[in-house]
Amino acid sequence: MPQGLKQTSSVVAIGFKAQETAPNTFEQISVDLNLSPLDREVFVVLAVNLDPYTPDAVAGTDTRVSASLTTTSQTAVQEISNSNCLAASANVINAAGFVDGGVPFQTLGAETPPATLEYIGIIATNDFFVQVQGTGNGGAKGVSGKMYGYRARANADIYAALVQSEVLSA
Repeated sequence: MPQGLKQTSSVVAIGFKAQETAPNTFEQISVDLNLSPLDREVFVVLAVNLDPYTPDAVAGTDTRVSASLTTTSQTAVQEISNSNCLAASANVINAAGFVDGGVPFQTLGAETPPATLEYIGIIATNDFFVQVQGTGNGGAKGVSGKMYGYRARANADIYAALVQSEVLSA
């Protein structure tokens, strides 16, 4: 348990799903955590699993479905190098230059780091965000996933620092 936090719930799993409104368009959803700012409530993230849809196999064309989960609103799918990004994943088919549909593979942003970590992030504001975007696909794609964590109450100093850090880094 991080210093200055008191766990107030058991571990919960929050499921989500985001879908493009049209093929190859960026889409973002907001998931409300219903945190109580009056109680200085935060959500301690233990793990995230992202499952992007499979891209279309198009002969001679690279296709992909990329997804990310962030603590702040974004204008594009993020990589884990972004300090607000808790997880990223992509399913890719590299077929450019080939006469067939290519071979699919998946890249992951280590959704669940080694078990030696106490947590992978803390969300201090009320929402988290899921982004998805396909490339080269004929149909709309999406991502489904789960975030695992627990609610905690922060002391006043920690809560103020977490909220300010999250809001200013948006």
